Amino acid sequence: MNMILFMMALSLGLSIILTLLNFWLAQINPDSEKLSPYECGFDPLGSARLPFSIRFFLVAILFLLFDLEIALLLPLPWAIQLQTPITTLAWASALILLLTLGLIYEWAQGGLEWAE
Repeated sequence: MNMILFMMALSLGLSIILTLLNFWLAQINPDSEKLSPYECGFDPLGSARLPFSIRFFLVAILFLLFDLEIALLLPLPWAIQLQTPITTLAWASALILLLTLGLIYEWAQGGLEWAE
C-alpha cells in the first residue's frame, strides 16, 4: 500500500513539475532560425518537395527486411535448448536461405546499383 501511495505521489509531483516547466518554457520567444524548417545553419537552396529516387525506398525496405530477420533470429540460442533443436535449426536455416536467395535475386536484378 505504501509503495502505491509513493508511486502516485511521485507521478503527481513529476506531472506538476513538467506542467510548470512547459508553461515557463513556452514564454521564451524563439528566433527566426529556430522557427525555420531547417535547423542546420544555412538557408535551404531549393524546394523541399522534390521527389526522391525509388532507390532510396528500396534500400530502406531491404534494411527493414534484414533487420526483421535479425529480430526473428535473436531467440535462437534459447530455442536450441527445446525438445526438438533440429526442427528449430531447420526453420532458422530455411529463413536464412529464403532471405539470402531474395538478396541474390535483388542483386542480380540490379536493384542495389546506384548508377544506371
